[in-house]
Amino acid sequence: MLKLHSHFLLLSLLLFTSLALPWSPNQQFKHAKNYEGSSDLVDVQYHMGPVLASPINLYIIWYGHWNPTHQSTIRDFLYSISYPSSFPSVADWWRTVRLYTDQTGSNITGNIVLSEEFYDSAYSHGRYLSRLAIQSVIKTAVTSYQRALPLNPRNGLYLVLTSSDVQVQDFCRAVCGFHYFTFPTIVGVTVPYAWVGYSGTQCPGMCAYPFAWPNYSGRPPPGTSGGASNIMGTPNGDVGADGMISVIAHELAEVTSNPLVNAWYAGDDPTAPTEIADLCVGVYGSGAGGGYVGKVYTDSWGKGYNVNGVRGRRFLVQWVWNPLKRRCFGPNAMD
Repeated sequence: MLKLHSHFLLLSLLLFTSLALPWSPNQQFKHAKNYEGSSDLVDVQYHMGPVLASPINLYIIWYGHWNPTHQSTIRDFLYSISYPSSFPSVADWWRTVRLYTDQTGSNITGNIVLSEEFYDSAYSHGRYLSRLAIQSVIKTAVTSYQRALPLNPRNGLYLVLTSSDVQVQDFCRAVCGFHYFTFPTIVGVTVPYAWVGYSGTQCPGMCAYPFAWPNYSGRPPPGTSGGASNIMGTPNGDVGADGMISVIAHELAEVTSNPLVNAWYAGDDPTAPTEIADLCVGVYGSGAGGGYVGKVYTDSWGKGYNVNGVRGRRFLVQWVWNPLKRRCFGPNAMD
């Protein structure tokens, strides 16, 4: 693959929009396409590519200006993947992801370490980013004169998070996040990465549901008169940050099970694969479907969650496809 990178880059540039493997809100709201129940119609197959089986060094790139409270919420979620909490926990949720293996039978790792962080508060590539520009953001982070991130092709995974005032191509229109792998001609090596944007001010109804009403619902957005009426409360106090958690979970599940777009997915078209989290968009609990998120927990203030995390945190994360049960599954399942 690396020997053919110059030809592959041309093909990739032509196909990048479709190959960026997005989390698309349209699946949830317009098509209500999910498989909470067992289905023999879904055929998730292994295409012989690698999964991320070795312990992962995760590197966050904070692009733009971030609220430290929101950063803390996201960090605690990432810590929760590898550290035990009370059941049902984020680590319990990740066990479903770990069921996927590579050719050697090695499972996806359960060891994800938040290694280093890079703060690009100068908006090094502007406040509008194309999908391809996300790779240039990574390049800047690993070549910066000040506190550069290591370029780690062995077991590095890069997570680019853009702040509320950054627009990304197709964000809020077609995607809430995506994952892919870097081109050697841009970054220098091939490494997996994911991007997720903060949707709290740009499109909470698209990318932070069920904490905000979808735009087509006719209901007001959060923070306005009537905007909180009969809507699920956020477990950590912010629609944008809590909404990002589920999208981050979605992308991490898929980038670890399909990092080079040649491992685990359903369908015959590798340019438009249906991955293990795509099958379960909008499913957070038993009985989900048709816009109903399923049976989840709510506290006395109406704050919804389905998993516990470190430091007493609670999160709401979508389920993923369980290859053994052949259905969407999470640790808060009622069966």
